[in-house]
Amino acid sequence: MSSHGSRMKESGLREKCGVFGIYAPGEDVARLTFYGIYALQHRGQESAGIATGDGQRIHVRTGMGLVSQVFDEEDLRHLRGHVAIGHTRYSTTGSSLPQNAQPILVEGPNGPVAVAHNGNLVNAEALRYSLEEMGVQFRTSTDTEVIAHLLASAPGPTWRERIAAVMRVLKGAYSLAVLTPTSLIAMRDPWGIRPLCLGRLNGGYVVASETCALDHLGAELIRELGPGEAMVVDEEGMEVFQAAPIERPSLCVFEFIYFARPDSVLRGQLLYPVRMAMGRELAREHPVEADLVIGVPDSAIPAAIGYSHESGIPYAEGLVKNRYVGRTFIQPHQRLREMGVYLKFNPLREVIAGKRLVVVDDSIVRGTTTPKVVEMLRRAGAREVHMRICSPPIRHPCPFGIDMATRWELIANEKTVEEIRRHIGADSLGYLSIDGLMRAIGQSRDTFCTACFTGDYPLPVQLQMDKLVFERPSPGGRHQPALTAWSWERDRR
Repeated sequence: MSSHGSRMKESGLREKCGVFGIYAPGEDVARLTFYGIYALQHRGQESAGIATGDGQRIHVRTGMGLVSQVFDEEDLRHLRGHVAIGHTRYSTTGSSLPQNAQPILVEGPNGPVAVAHNGNLVNAEALRYSLEEMGVQFRTSTDTEVIAHLLASAPGPTWRERIAAVMRVLKGAYSLAVLTPTSLIAMRDPWGIRPLCLGRLNGGYVVASETCALDHLGAELIRELGPGEAMVVDEEGMEVFQAAPIERPSLCVFEFIYFARPDSVLRGQLLYPVRMAMGRELAREHPVEADLVIGVPDSAIPAAIGYSHESGIPYAEGLVKNRYVGRTFIQPHQRLREMGVYLKFNPLREVIAGKRLVVVDDSIVRGTTTPKVVEMLRRAGAREVHMRICSPPIRHPCPFGIDMATRWELIANEKTVEEIRRHIGADSLGYLSIDGLMRAIGQSRDTFCTACFTGDYPLPVQLQMDKLVFERPSPGGRHQPALTAWSWERDRR
């Protein structure tokens, strides 16, 4: 879904979105979807939306802001049906505008289709151009609408065949919840860059970006959808199938570091203890004499506790977070954004005054927020500030659904670790190594995308102009889908 949603820090990583879907005849699917995306609010606070299918039509409600701000009881009454999808958005492609809120509904030869998307296509522009050449008119600037139009016009008599046709031409990251008037569809890209799990709720089925959304509804986790897998559930039952060949598994490693909630399970692992293990590895790699370990709330708290356990240095809460600052789609200009850290965090002076602090955080991206945190702690009386970062230096931008600035804005691309230390004003600075990160996770590095650290992208990210070629139905024939066959052709110019 290309657009703008939640962010890693005020000037840090901004991650993608949260998607949710449910097929549950006899249940209040709109209300269940509301709570599903409410549980995924951390993945995007820019906009939210729900679409339902009643067997004949699709009903949609979207709006700017938090889930609780967008919907009221009247909206839920309007959203009738037995199948629903929901979305909470952070935009990575497409402007932060009401019309870009998801789910996005389009009409096509296959009927109405609504799509909620987590990820980012690297060939969206080429696909959009090809569709426009065929007469498709777009009303948004998102890659999600590109996917929706492809699904609405895909060739084949069944959704299984249409899904496979679409997945042959999509390049990039996508975990999708798709709605027709009668069915729920889920799709995950062949690299498995963004997460997507499948659960069971009473007699129905649920899909979600994270398992925490299932937990809040009392749904039972069945398993994660694998790379290239798709699911269709309708009145005939549920089917999961391999819709596209598996490429190199490349789950975004930042799901483990930051994006997913610590109470979510990824690849069979609860993330809270994994993040504690990252802190332990940090303590082994970058020990220092200090009086207290504190974490930058909220994402770095488990790693800070792990650092404390390994080092023997007591852990304390040194920064209190105002969780309601920044939860707005009205963004301040740069000067106020840089001041925002003083509204977001408040130091506990009596706890940290005169102390040598180890301060654990999850990342440093542009290097605009961390100096403010260090300065704030020194103003509160900290004698020393030793920054410890539970991810390696971020040196490369992400084209797969994380808005982490251009390469030239990434401070680790421009400066050495010592130069960054001086820039942020810390007494020492230590990053977790990639090997240390992988030891903490306990899985093979080859199954993750670590391109933001290494520049080793799992698929080409600067494609030449690709072109979709469609065969049109012969004139005079009875009405049939406008796109009857698709092929992928690389322009070799």
